[in-house]
Amino acid sequence: MKLNFLAAALHYLAIIFLALTAGIVIALTQVWPYPIVHDAYRAAVAQWQQTEDANPLFTDLWRVARTPARGVTIKDTARMQPGYTLYTSGDSSVARLIDANGHVVHQWQLPFSKVWTKNAAVKNPQADDLIYMRRARLLANGNLLAMYISGNDTPWGYGLVELDPSSHIVWRYLQHVHHDLDLTNDGRVVTLTHDFTSKPLPPRFSFVPRPYLEDFLVTLSPDGKQLSKISIMDMLVHSPYGIALRRSEPWFADFDPLHVNSVDWLGPKQIKALGFGRPGDVLLMLRQLNLLILVDPQAKQIVWGIHGNWLDPHDPHVLPNGHILMFDNLGNMKPHNRSRVIEFDPHTDKVEWSYEGSQQHPLDSSIRGMDQRLANGNTLITESDGGRLLEVTASGDIVWEYINPIRAGKDNRFIPVVSGGMRIDPASLDPDFRALLKSAAKNPGTQ
Repeated sequence: MKLNFLAAALHYLAIIFLALTAGIVIALTQVWPYPIVHDAYRAAVAQWQQTEDANPLFTDLWRVARTPARGVTIKDTARMQPGYTLYTSGDSSVARLIDANGHVVHQWQLPFSKVWTKNAAVKNPQADDLIYMRRARLLANGNLLAMYISGNDTPWGYGLVELDPSSHIVWRYLQHVHHDLDLTNDGRVVTLTHDFTSKPLPPRFSFVPRPYLEDFLVTLSPDGKQLSKISIMDMLVHSPYGIALRRSEPWFADFDPLHVNSVDWLGPKQIKALGFGRPGDVLLMLRQLNLLILVDPQAKQIVWGIHGNWLDPHDPHVLPNGHILMFDNLGNMKPHNRSRVIEFDPHTDKVEWSYEGSQQHPLDSSIRGMDQRLANGNTLITESDGGRLLEVTASGDIVWEYINPIRAGKDNRFIPVVSGGMRIDPASLDPDFRALLKSAAKNPGTQ
């Protein structure tokens, strides 16, 4: 009887061993039934995430507040760059325009449920409290370009709209627009979309799992009509920079091999300062690869690329001196102060300037983040995870700081992320909209 029990035990152990071995072989070789199991697993994970993360406070739209301070905490008027500041916040589909004192002089607000149509790329959008405006750009007439992102979905890009000053829709482009946008000199919109694809890549890139999120560089007319759509993956795998995809293997389970997160359209002045490329080229950051590339949309080619001393960065911009300013999310590598903003020479990769925060004022945002070099030489920094905007001088002094005043949860524990921030010169706005803002400033609470 003992022999029969031992034989049965060995039999079951052998079956388990063979099953595990077969599973490993199938996973490594991706032969049938790997595609079926793989897709089922991805669907199950997505469903679980949408169920478990239904509370917006537990998504990446909110963080634990570091301080009870709210609003403007530092203001050195003599050294600040004058103007309004436009910012977007994880608490709602809203963009707020504030003055130097932190007073809201205007806001644009429209929930995605009022934007969505049955022809949208996203067929079953998340609840409104899980969707926010990731990025916004203010036009001279007071209209706003606003990008919607879901904090609990993949693909997370939900669409792009133009709103008038009363938050009425001028036009909508409801493809999976995500992360960033820029404007050309003639008012066209350059942005990013993404979607899942199972199309095969060249054999040397067979290690990229399918399906994966494919990123596209899209150009829209000033009234929101799609003019062009270029696959960034196609350009990458047919360029000398395709080898960088091998950096993606450790995190293949995210199904997001590039994670393109920024767009900087370059006009004649920027190209002249940069010293290479041609007007109309676009600077893109491929976050997962830590690869910065310059794309020629007309030729559909990558014309330049660089790996630098940064980690998971965002928001590169060409400066008038030809250097590139960028938010380096994890490159500082200090506890509770992991981020920095760097200015580097693209010809030498040498960091010419940086702001790294301090123990008293840490700079720490694992995702998102923005930077803007101002006319007076200061830099406006969006520290997303801290829910904070700050203006720093070239010597690193903070001359203005604004902490998102909104809180939620027990004991006001959570603060919404500040996804994007931009200083606005009033002189760049049309007289009628400037007058509207001045009226609001004289009569606070009317917006």
